[in-house]
Amino acid sequence: MSGDTLREAILDLLRAENTQPMTKSELARTLSIAPKNRANLRKTLEDLVQEGKVDLGKKSRYSLHKKHSNTLVGTLKFHPKGHAFFFPDASDENLATGIDLQINSRIHIPRRDAGTALDGDRVQITVRKPSPRREFRPHQELKPDRPEELRGNVDKILERRSGRLVGTFHDNKGFRWIETDDKAVDGRIGLIGDTTAQPGQLVVVALESWDNPNADPRGRIIEVLGWPGDAGVDMISIIHRFGLATSFPDDVLAEARAVPELPSNDEIKRRDDWRDKLVITIDPADAKDHDDAIWCQRNDNGWTLAVHIADVSHYIKPGTPMDKEAIKRGNSTYLADRVLPMLPVELSNGICSLKPDVDRLTKCALMEISRDGRITSSRFLNAVIHSRAKLSYQQAQAILDGKPAPENSDPQLVPMVREGWKMAAALRKRRFLNGALDLEMPEIKIRLDDNGRAVGADPVIHTESHQLVEECMLAANEAVAHLLKVRGKPAVYRIHEDPDPSRLIEYAETAMLHGYRPGDLTNRSHIQKLLDQSKGRPEEHIIKLGLLKSLKRAAYAAEPLGHYGLAKSDYGHFTSPIRRYADLIVHRALQPLLENPPQKIDRNPSQNELRDIARHISDTERTSGEAEGESRQLKLFEYLGRIAEMHEPFEFNALVTDCRMMGLMVEIPEMGLRGVVKREDLGRGRWWFENHNKTWTSGKTLIQPGMRVPLHVSAIDRIKRFVDFTLAGPPLSPPPKPLKVPPNTQKHRGKPQPKAASKAGPPARRTTTKKTAKSPKRPPRKLKHRRR
Repeated sequence: MSGDTLREAILDLLRAENTQPMTKSELARTLSIAPKNRANLRKTLEDLVQEGKVDLGKKSRYSLHKKHSNTLVGTLKFHPKGHAFFFPDASDENLATGIDLQINSRIHIPRRDAGTALDGDRVQITVRKPSPRREFRPHQELKPDRPEELRGNVDKILERRSGRLVGTFHDNKGFRWIETDDKAVDGRIGLIGDTTAQPGQLVVVALESWDNPNADPRGRIIEVLGWPGDAGVDMISIIHRFGLATSFPDDVLAEARAVPELPSNDEIKRRDDWRDKLVITIDPADAKDHDDAIWCQRNDNGWTLAVHIADVSHYIKPGTPMDKEAIKRGNSTYLADRVLPMLPVELSNGICSLKPDVDRLTKCALMEISRDGRITSSRFLNAVIHSRAKLSYQQAQAILDGKPAPENSDPQLVPMVREGWKMAAALRKRRFLNGALDLEMPEIKIRLDDNGRAVGADPVIHTESHQLVEECMLAANEAVAHLLKVRGKPAVYRIHEDPDPSRLIEYAETAMLHGYRPGDLTNRSHIQKLLDQSKGRPEEHIIKLGLLKSLKRAAYAAEPLGHYGLAKSDYGHFTSPIRRYADLIVHRALQPLLENPPQKIDRNPSQNELRDIARHISDTERTSGEAEGESRQLKLFEYLGRIAEMHEPFEFNALVTDCRMMGLMVEIPEMGLRGVVKREDLGRGRWWFENHNKTWTSGKTLIQPGMRVPLHVSAIDRIKRFVDFTLAGPPLSPPPKPLKVPPNTQKHRGKPQPKAASKAGPPARRTTTKKTAKSPKRPPRKLKHRRR
């Protein structure tokens, strides 16, 4: 009996009417499971208990999990302020509770109600409505964003993300403990067993016992990372804290090394041959895993676009060790100093990477694009290519700027790249006309030396060459998702659900506080108009960040629910199977729909299996994103720390976002870095703060929001991730012009405007009766008590 069949048999048996809780032996006898298969039964029961579908009760008896109307299963994420948010799964069990998971896409969990759960754990919670009375809350902990936001408490931990924590080892006269700043623990961890760590070193602790949230957890040191500040220690601590894998099992490596370095001749003959066409790749200069390539050509009706994607599904088959490891990782993780790939490097940087001047197998999306940017037709096929050029984004942008191609390039390379941009511009224009949102945020790339130390921070500028590739990939993703939905093939889709209207109302109030008239934000065009109005203004970051907080997080699902941000009803991930497992599933689902399908079609997961896979890879994507962001922040603050120690301090060009009594709130938009200039760091002279117009003045120098000022780094708080600056000179720009608001919506804060005269004539003059005599004075009030 296979694993899936055994699961269903167990659940069907426990669902049967009048079924009593049963032990393992009773289940085995009832299901007629042979002794040699008892290990599989135990493993299946453990999985069902962890998933919350079966309960393990008294005397080791199993019963079907009793679903309460206020019980949900999902993932717990801790906030830096101490509280946590619960993100429920979009599963049938959760939907059966009747709780609207679209409105309650996250549920607030106070710290005291999180129990012994850690960040990233899968938990079961009980939902409760907020009490009308005021609840006690630690001063660091934030209240829920909305008064009506549901709250809950953790009932059970279903699965630990890793069960590992990073902290500092301490030893005081034989009393040893680990101090951690993890918000889920918020304190010390008792030590079990011996260790070779020295006091002050960073260590990795595996929790072994923590049953009472009021008591300190206890764990065992499994690795000594080294001293804080040592090269590489910061990145290794992030890897352990987020439970990321750094190496592959032996059976996975053995399978990867057995893959031939070149495709076979028989496989090449079966495929559509594109080796004589000018197929090129455009990627970052340091990229090694090239998973997409493009070719385009002008025709009478517009353009023909071919998007070639590395055919990973040809090498990785369902159920193999490489496939199991890939689904476990979910995606590649790109830290500041290293890449943790989803696939072994023999595939990700080898046979699957679309390198130039070698034959590579691909899945090709061949599309016809009209002059106004519509996809008029599409077809899909297995192909083989021989990439003719490996361009970096900088090289492709140079071609678009009118400069020549790299030496020894194909003569048709320059015309094709420029024609490709014309096609991409048409696709991009139509996408925004359909209501897509421009949600691009500042991004930086940290430069590291040979020892992994940060030596620079460069803003990543998304030019036309980036947009060219982006539009080609979006078109291919949409075309594949549309075909799979129309043909009814089970697959994983990329979804971005519509935002909750109440959050958009709150966002509109934030925009109005900054002088904007946002209109109806349930209309995408009004949102994009607001974003356009804020570009280049001091509150641009606040407006964009507020919108992102109002929108739901993009995720994976087994149903095509559409993508709100891209304004697409059908969307999936097809273009990066080397680094995303979702794309590999889509490739397998597409196999029977190809013009030249493979001889043996890969098995596709069932709809229920796809729901579990979609939830899992959504979680791994969120974990990787948080680890990537933290690694960049660590290296950025390391770079700023080195700058602060320089004899000749580096000068930053910053934007003043707010003026307060305590000083200036500033931001370096190119680096996505925010900080403060305290009033005592404004420089020499006597400074005056005027609250009514939010300005600081000193003599003829005036500073107000929207102005550019030079700054030096003075202090860095690595724990709170905040920077203190000092003013390095006079402002670099004049005060910004006031925001232009239409006259009919402008708030008149000055003198009241005169009313228009009526058509009947001027308003009648108001007459008053003249007093002829003085009113008598009021007699003094008599006191009830005696004067003393």
